[in-house]
Formats: sequence, structure tokens, C-alpha cells
Amino acid sequence: MDVLSDLLHRARVTNAQVRQLVRRAPWSMTFAGAPPLTVVAALGGRAAVRLDDDPQAAHVRLAAGDIALISGTAQYTIADSPETPPQIVVRDADAPARHPLAPRTHGDGLPGATTLLRGAYELRGDVAERLLGTLTPLAVVPAGPRTRAVLDLLAAETAHEAPGQDAVLERMLDLVLVLALREWCARQDTRVPSWHRALAVPAIGDALRLLHENPARRWTVAELAAKVGQSRATFAAHFTAAVGEPPLGYLTGWRMTLAADQLRDTDRTVAAVARDVGYEDAFAFSTAFKRARGASPANWRRAQRSS
Repeated sequence: MDVLSDLLHRARVTNAQVRQLVRRAPWSMTFAGAPPLTVVAALGGRAAVRLDDDPQAAHVRLAAGDIALISGTAQYTIADSPETPPQIVVRDADAPARHPLAPRTHGDGLPGATTLLRGAYELRGDVAERLLGTLTPLAVVPAGPRTRAVLDLLAAETAHEAPGQDAVLERMLDLVLVLALREWCARQDTRVPSWHRALAVPAIGDALRLLHENPARRWTVAELAAKVGQSRATFAAHFTAAVGEPPLGYLTGWRMTLAADQLRDTDRTVAAVARDVGYEDAFAFSTAFKRARGASPANWRRAQRSS
């Protein structure tokens, strides 16, 4: 499994919700208590998005086919125009369903209406933070032939009802998200984590995949270098230059990320978590975890659960 797929797989904790909004101008909807990641796509007509957490933030316009990835904000507003005053505050993703037009579709449905798709992801934990670190709070991906084809299919399926439909919509939304993330991270003006840029570097991307596929393995720099067909010295230098830290430093950080999520979300013992991320000695694991997180695993778990 490649690194981006691994992050998406590990970060997901609940099913995504997909809804279609059909509104005729003037309209404005404010979403309060926003989830960690929202995908908004303009299917027909135009819209404007603003992050309400930042009073200085300007509206960002969406044309048909554009995709907005919204993260790290508690409240945002979508409207037909920046000039339209707030009209509706949505605190529950299903609240607009009081005006249903079809399954998972709500609004007025009048001629000339704007049609939006909105998918909400509930993410949490340190792995999710790594994933969201590839994005700005509002990342807009312009319309393209690949994303448009998937959006059209997702829109058709959203208004359809059949056995297994939620699973179909969830996987199609994942496809939209992955395609949008690809496009966003490939832009030259986008600042993404160095590890993401390194995925495209020959040999280094392969090494990152190996570390993610088997983080508990007792990797050595020499073994990784041999796996990707480079000398130890060349590989170590290239990896550090591309990723921003040495291979085993990256591995330790990834292990601590996985361990933190297990400590927060499960009742497994510290020793069991240590073994799962590659430490046979629980004391050595505790020392590494405290160095990375500033507290022992047991104390860190208690603090997380009491917050």
C-alpha cells in the first residue's frame, strides 16, 4: 500500500456522509461544528466559500467542477455570492433534509439552482493530523476531466437508493478525495510536507512505502538501501535530503504516530502497543515515546482521555 493510501486508511474512523444541496440564489448556508475534513464540489452554477474562523479571510469562488477541501476550521459558510448575507446555520449534517428532493438530496430544486455535493469525514488522531498536514484550511482544486467524471457519477448515485448504497457512496467519495489530494499536492505553488514530495523521488518513495507497510520490522539503513537498489551512503543522503530527516528518524516518528493513536483509542497495554510498533522492550519504547510526546505512554494516555 502506498503512503497516501495508508494514511487515508488509518485516519478514517467513521463512515463519511454524502449529501447533495440544490439551492436557487440568493442562498447562504453556514456550517457550524464542522468536521475535520469536508469535501465540497460545485456541480452546476457557482458558489463562494469562506472560513468564518478568520475574520480577515476572503471568499473563494467555486466554478462548476471545482472541489474545495475544507479542514482545520470550526465553521464555514457557502453561498451563491460573497454579498449574500447569512441565512441558515446548520449544526447537524442532516438538518437540511427537512426539504428533501430525493435520497440524500435537499433544497428547493427550482430552475437555475446551484447544485453542490458535500461529503464530511470524521477523522481524529495523529495519523489524521499527518494527512491533514498536506492541506491548507481551504484548498481548492480546479475542475478537470478526471475529477469531473467521478463527480458526475457520485451525483447520480447520491440521489439513488439501493442495497449497499452507503458503501458505494463512501468509496466514491474516497475516490474524489484522493484525486483532489493528488491534484492539490502536485501544484507547484502548494506547500506540502517534505515526505509527500519525496514520494515521487526514485527509490525514496519505495523506501517510504516499505516503512509504512511494515513499521514493526527491525529495519536498518543498509537493508532499506539494498531493497531499493542503492548503496547505504547514497540512500541515507538521498533520503535525508528528500524527506528532511534520516530514514530511521522517520521510522521512529511514524511508529510514535501509530502508537499514539493506539494508546488513545484502545485499551491495549503499553507492552502490547510497543510490540505492535516494533519494540520488544517496553522500557525502550516508553523512553522513545516520552522523547517524542513529552510524557510516558501511560501518562499521555490518561491526559488524552481526561481532556
